[in-house]
Amino acid sequence: AAGPKVLWQKAIGVGFATTAVAEGRVYNLGNSDRKTDTVYCFDARTGQELWKHSYPCPLLPNSYEGGTLSTPTVDAGKVYTLGKVGDLFCLDAASGKVLWHKQLNKELGFALPTWHFSSSALIAGDMLLLNMGTAGAALNKTTGEIIWHNGKGKCGYATPVPFAIDGQPCLAIMGEVTLFVVRQADGKPLWQYPWKTSYEVNAADPIIVGNRMLITSGYRHGCALLEFTAVGAKLLWETKAMAMQINSPIVRDGYVYGFDENVVKCLKLEDGSEQWADRSLGKGALMMSADGRLILTSDKGELVVAKADPAKFDVLARAQVLPRKKCWTAPVLANGRIYVRNAAGDFACVDVGK
Repeated sequence: AAGPKVLWQKAIGVGFATTAVAEGRVYNLGNSDRKTDTVYCFDARTGQELWKHSYPCPLLPNSYEGGTLSTPTVDAGKVYTLGKVGDLFCLDAASGKVLWHKQLNKELGFALPTWHFSSSALIAGDMLLLNMGTAGAALNKTTGEIIWHNGKGKCGYATPVPFAIDGQPCLAIMGEVTLFVVRQADGKPLWQYPWKTSYEVNAADPIIVGNRMLITSGYRHGCALLEFTAVGAKLLWETKAMAMQINSPIVRDGYVYGFDENVVKCLKLEDGSEQWADRSLGKGALMMSADGRLILTSDKGELVVAKADPAKFDVLARAQVLPRKKCWTAPVLANGRIYVRNAAGDFACVDVGK
């Protein structure tokens, strides 16, 4: 009844960014005073603040609280963060020292979508890849210089997803009104699929399973399963049964788990048929499956662990771990700890190691 032990708690400012964990350090970011973003680095075990880096960024609330959207990316001793108006930083992961900084909206002319940039950085070799511009952009991760881009129009909100076609590294990028598949090396567009959603909110990651791709968006758009080749894709099925506005679905053992707006559901991947639905979590978040267990948060800060069972929503444990405020950010599991945060910036690390 008491729930898991809360190891430490912090106040990190307004936002929806989730957590990166690497080398015993925890990274997240939030907005304070309606005008400043701060990247935080904490000791994963104790919660001790190791460093922080702040820079000017407006809160920009628009039908939500505003604040940070993109999640930090850690690679080879560096941490990359993207602010919502285009401030891309490369920081030393241990000290927080700024190694380089680009303002991608002002310096390079990438157009801002309605709710601003939210892509996290995907690192592949020497490239830093972003869902930015019309259909993605690549920068040199060491210098920040542009390698390629596909136009500077408005982008979608999901992070590029890496996968391979016939052994060739590719990216699936949710654009403003289109799913783009491009070649990773040079950004060459291979094919595209129209996917227009109300208010151009394409925020959920495409999920690749073999030669099939699951895409989903909210506002009653729903989801679709595509079968693809190097030159195009055909629709296998489409349904309104799961319209994920914010988070991304999970596919496990032939079943899809995710939120249909404010109802968590399970669909059969083969045909999109609904298996069950549960309304107890509201517009919550699901972003992972570990050892056959789904890890979710409710929209009021409840942490839930459920069996990934296509027959029923089988809750194994649930506990209130955050204040009862809006919580749309996915939980993160690392080394026996789960990290959770809400829109107000309440950030907690709970012990699930035992």
